[in-house]
Amino acid sequence: MLIPVLIGLAVLFFLTRGQQAPKRSPAEQPARAVRVIAVPAIPVTPRARGFGEVRPAATWEAVAQVRGIIAHKNPRLKRGNLLEKDTVILRIDPADYEAKVAEAEADIQATQAQIAELAVKEKNTRALLNIEEQALALGMKALERKKKLAGKGSVSRSGLEQEENNLLQRRQGVQAQRNALRLIPARRAALEAQLARQRARLKSAQRDLERTVVRMPFRGRISAVKVEQDQFVREGEVMAAADDIHLAEIEVQLPVSRFRPLVWQRSAQGRTRGPVALAQPRDIRARVRLQRDTGESTEWPARFARLSDTVDPRTRTVGVIVEVPDPYANAGPPPLVKGLYVEVDLYGPPLPTHPVVPRHALHGHRLYVVGKDNRLEIRPVKVALLQPALAVIASGIAPGERVVLSDLMPAIEGMRLAPQTDPEALDALRQEAGRAP
Repeated sequence: MLIPVLIGLAVLFFLTRGQQAPKRSPAEQPARAVRVIAVPAIPVTPRARGFGEVRPAATWEAVAQVRGIIAHKNPRLKRGNLLEKDTVILRIDPADYEAKVAEAEADIQATQAQIAELAVKEKNTRALLNIEEQALALGMKALERKKKLAGKGSVSRSGLEQEENNLLQRRQGVQAQRNALRLIPARRAALEAQLARQRARLKSAQRDLERTVVRMPFRGRISAVKVEQDQFVREGEVMAAADDIHLAEIEVQLPVSRFRPLVWQRSAQGRTRGPVALAQPRDIRARVRLQRDTGESTEWPARFARLSDTVDPRTRTVGVIVEVPDPYANAGPPPLVKGLYVEVDLYGPPLPTHPVVPRHALHGHRLYVVGKDNRLEIRPVKVALLQPALAVIASGIAPGERVVLSDLMPAIEGMRLAPQTDPEALDALRQEAGRAP
């Protein structure tokens, strides 16, 4: 049996001895069809979205400034009702305060009468002083005459002494009137001080009387009612509360990284140029949106008002407060009432022209670019700004280069591509970049 096997092997060796081994040809890699766009260089409006609760910009509490019984309560003083400015909502019984006003007015009249009496007294005293001074002058002349006659022996010594005594009494009368005149200014000053105190007391009484009437300080919605008709209230007691409806506020918490693009402009190289919005808050625009369960939404124009006082150290967020003028003016229900949870879109000043790509085309910090001979290039880039639907590229790609939008699994450097331009994606990118309120 061994001989036939050896013969077969020899024949096989003879037949294959002159043939060459088959050559292997490399397999042709198929081109991968991908969607692409030519990278546009367009200005971008930075945006950020947050959520917050509506609250009134101003609230008011009707605090009792005088004590008494509620004599009148407006029938419309109920929670939720809208009341106009200066509407009387409560009256406290004014009887005690009217009596105090009348008492103060009577005291003032009495003091004014005393001042008038003092003026008459001053006039009379001056007249009496004038008479006394004339009598004193006549007495002095009479005394001089009697002295001359006494020297000649025509008047006795006792008669001369009597005349001197009369002159002394006239001097005392003059001095008394002068003393009375000196006391009048002090008396007048005391009465005027008393009158000033009484007028101050009258003013206080009148103010307390005015405080018995409680009016709405603005057009607002009643948010609380804490008193009833005929109830006794004390000073400092809160009787009702209202919310101003002319201006609403919403505070949204934004991460600092999302708020910064609204405030700082960047150059094409990614360097900050300087603060914009903090120096000019009007440059930040806003819009408030209420989403309904039906899928519809209502929007209100808003304005950036201010930042909150601190940055939350735990969440690294900053509170941004926006204001909505006339929150009840929108015709579509519901109005922007307190407590609604709404979306707030913030828009910063437009950035200068940059290369812009859809955000989903960005893979970390890399872009898939159609290179030479339609080969894939995995290009590292520097991102200047990230938005929900786009990315602004600071460096690494030039306008006009084609960037891949399709997912490549796996993405191999140098792989062949069959690029297909997607004009709809490019139009959507341009609209997203320029979207503004």
